[in-house]
Amino acid sequence: MTEYELIEGCIRQDARCQRMLFDRYAGKMMGVCLRYANDAMEAEDMLQDAFIKVFQYIGQFKFEGAFEGWIRRIVVNTAIRHLEKKKLHFKDIDENSHEAPQIAPQAYTHLGEEDLMKLINQLPEGYRMVFNLNAIEGYSHEEIAVMLNIQPGTSRSQLVKARKMLQYQILQLQKIAV
Repeated sequence: MTEYELIEGCIRQDARCQRMLFDRYAGKMMGVCLRYANDAMEAEDMLQDAFIKVFQYIGQFKFEGAFEGWIRRIVVNTAIRHLEKKKLHFKDIDENSHEAPQIAPQAYTHLGEEDLMKLINQLPEGYRMVFNLNAIEGYSHEEIAVMLNIQPGTSRSQLVKARKMLQYQILQLQKIAV
């Protein structure tokens, strides 16, 4: 079944089409949720809420641009709203508690994607949220500011601090590996 036929079936609320659409995109979108959630159960809640919205608003999809991108935007916004309910905080961490020197490019070669995702998930919520939205999802600081109801400068500083923290953690892993 083509994507167009699948979407049309979902608009008609055909349960079989809805199941097929969920099966086709749930795995990728769960990966998105896991980047924002603190654990798998929270990610599953985000995913479920997001797909409820997908099916609720699928009639508004204009068949312009990628359908997966449309779903991803709903998933990201649902994750943000979920975290806002938990009172997401953008906290400052004492940057003097550790120095975060620049890392040579070869330091990244020994770090797998799964390891990097674990490090990202260990970031404080505000850092992790901005890092995910900017570095992974590709949103600008202005878009992030609107989404999170913060200033663009706050988004920029959270990203800089997230990167420094990640660099420090990667450096520590490199010291252990050597």
